[in-house]
Amino acid sequence: MLNHPTFDQLNAMGLFGMAKAFADLNANPDDAVGLGHADWLALLLEREVVHRHDKRLGARLRHARLRHQAAPEDIDYRAQRGLDRRMMHELLGGGWIDVHDNLVICGPTDVAS
Repeated sequence: MLNHPTFDQLNAMGLFGMAKAFADLNANPDDAVGLGHADWLALLLEREVVHRHDKRLGARLRHARLRHQAAPEDIDYRAQRGLDRRMMHELLGGGWIDVHDNLVICGPTDVAS
């Protein structure tokens, strides 16, 4: 089987995540030795899903035009704001969205330092 035409076809179809995973697997054949056909395909599909999710997230972030590049990992829990690390981790997990709970954040404005 020729790998280059397959790689080109994946790119032509817009399956860039799969194409990168395909190239990675061909570059490291030791990683793919133990994989069956279904596992190999599942790995390619997973990479495509992650690639599309990251692309959508990047587009949303660009569209939002946020002034600060902030991330939950940057929260300073040592500051005297009364933030509970465990509660923040639970909120960031998003489980409250899945069970259709509401979230109200109250407190003074401009709490970012």
